[in-house]
Amino acid sequence: MNERKIRVIKKAHQLFIEKGFQATSIQDILEFSNISKGTFYNYFSSKNELLIAIFSSIYKRIEEERSSLLIGKDPADLEIFIDQVKLHMEINRKNNLLKLLEEVTFIKDEELNQAIKKGQWLTIRWTYKRFIELYGKEKQPFLLDCAIMFLGILQQNMRYYSLAYESNRDYDFVVRYSVERMKSIVDEVSERQEQLFNPELVETLIGDKNNSKYSEELLIQTISDLKKIIQAVKNHEKYTELLEFIQEEITEAKHPRQHLIAISLDNIKANEQIAQTEELQTLEKFIKGT
Repeated sequence: MNERKIRVIKKAHQLFIEKGFQATSIQDILEFSNISKGTFYNYFSSKNELLIAIFSSIYKRIEEERSSLLIGKDPADLEIFIDQVKLHMEINRKNNLLKLLEEVTFIKDEELNQAIKKGQWLTIRWTYKRFIELYGKEKQPFLLDCAIMFLGILQQNMRYYSLAYESNRDYDFVVRYSVERMKSIVDEVSERQEQLFNPELVETLIGDKNNSKYSEELLIQTISDLKKIIQAVKNHEKYTELLEFIQEEITEAKHPRQHLIAISLDNIKANEQIAQTEELQTLEKFIKGT
């Protein structure tokens, strides 16, 4: 994405926070961003599409910053998960995400509504995958249910805690309290072998696997998972740089240089420890399909 387009997204986001989405006109965005109407429509077909781009940029930042907290750390460490949840909430707060979502939830725009739903399912999928790392693969069939319950518990606890203690919001306590309730819930659901949602459902609800946006999200998640794995590998900085090059080339370049992507992948595969991972095989399949 070029710098000018990124600037328009940031400026529009600022306006939506200050004035509200509905009250901000395209003319307001043109004047505040110092661009022409032609430039705007070269980037976005509508104000709604611009809002979708804002949501996507926030979700991407959340994913990247949550993943950075795991680098060199034990994914089964509950404290890391608590820090990730707090980080997610703080990014939401700084970007006024919840208020924006509330304002546009009832707009009759199918693409916008699908983007909002996808964002919700992405959060559920991330929580579900982290629960597998926290509670073990043997409980995996029941952990999508638990992820959904956790997010509901956290949302309601935060909502009513904020209402009751508006001048003294101890978000760390609320997150920690909500997380610590989950162990007994996970144990009980697993012991009873009760399942409300099939874990395969989450991928179906996020979107069509042939959809380019879905594919980009899958690529980012796969590379993020690989970065965690290679922390234990000698010269891991080199492999991290190669992964970042592949991601940037595929997601940002208008015409990805396939020969350079292939060379980078071969350099990573040269390390047997990385080559044997399921994540690298997923990445290779993705690259061959692009």
